[in-house]
Amino acid sequence: MTILVTGGAGFIGSNFVLDWPAGSTETVVNLDKLTYAGNLENLASLASNPSHIFVKGDFGDTALVKQLLATHQPRAVVNFAAESHVDRSIHGPEDFIQTNIVGTFHLLENVRGYWGGLEGDAKAAFRFLHVSTDEVYGSLAKTDPAFTETNRYEPNSPYSASKAASDHLVRAYHHTYGLPVLTTNCSNNYGPFHFPEKLIPLMIVNAQAGKPLPVYGDGQQVRDWLYVKDHCSAIRRVLEAGAVGEVYNVGGWNEKPNLDIVHTVCALLDELKPRTDGKPYKEQITYVTDRPGHDRRYAIDARKIEQQLGWKPAETFESGIRKTVQWYLDNPAWVSNVLSGGYRDWVSKQYGNTAKAAA
Repeated sequence: MTILVTGGAGFIGSNFVLDWPAGSTETVVNLDKLTYAGNLENLASLASNPSHIFVKGDFGDTALVKQLLATHQPRAVVNFAAESHVDRSIHGPEDFIQTNIVGTFHLLENVRGYWGGLEGDAKAAFRFLHVSTDEVYGSLAKTDPAFTETNRYEPNSPYSASKAASDHLVRAYHHTYGLPVLTTNCSNNYGPFHFPEKLIPLMIVNAQAGKPLPVYGDGQQVRDWLYVKDHCSAIRRVLEAGAVGEVYNVGGWNEKPNLDIVHTVCALLDELKPRTDGKPYKEQITYVTDRPGHDRRYAIDARKIEQQLGWKPAETFESGIRKTVQWYLDNPAWVSNVLSGGYRDWVSKQYGNTAKAAA
């Protein structure tokens, strides 16, 4: 048996692909375009694993995806592929429209055609799992209840609007064509292999480099934080037992203001790798102008997935953030390659022409 994963060299996708062999003997066909956030170095431990087939390419490439579906006959498609950084979407929204909306449309069309040609048990068992975000629900006031799966969509950034559109397409393909879909909407992920433009890895990297730790506005924007490996276990559970057509919110039950996150990271670095001058890392915190349209609060109500599928996060924020900070301290070469852009050269050094040939 085989599954097709799109975007499997990105932050969440690579963690999912790395964790997959622990619970399954199925082959993973991993399709990733390797844009700035796609990093094959994340998957170094699978380089010689015959159960991991990497293909460099765009999930919106109709000819390529048709070929992969026909050749590998996957029993499921898990779609991580997306442009995902709000700041980038503000400065350059077109990439988000093309990838998150148009790309998802092309993928759905190809999967619909493939699924339509299946028969019997193979057709009944097939699943398309779409990985999305809590940002599609908009922003919450301080006392509002957390997002449930029935919350109205109110996206406020080009990124979240493009993800909302992709969610609607997935829903429509189920209701119109019967495609057996599942959708997950997750809260803010953190953990190993996170590209260091996001809050937590940026703080870790900048702190060690003696650079300012930039905090937007007053730093009181609240997010629910989910350790990435918990998110991956939730996706596996939804793929295994989720009801077709359903949406499942995945959260960590960890609502915290951004400033608290920065202080926690600083305190852990003070403990694990103190500054040479003995001063606390929090002295490097610098407040910067807030970004346009910055949502004030996200919060996920994850009771549905717990009650219906028996899933809940294994990590507390305290245990997850300690593991995360330690991982970045233990992997300076990975960080250096990302910061220098050297990770892009890793593909040709490690794979040569095999990545291209796998297509």
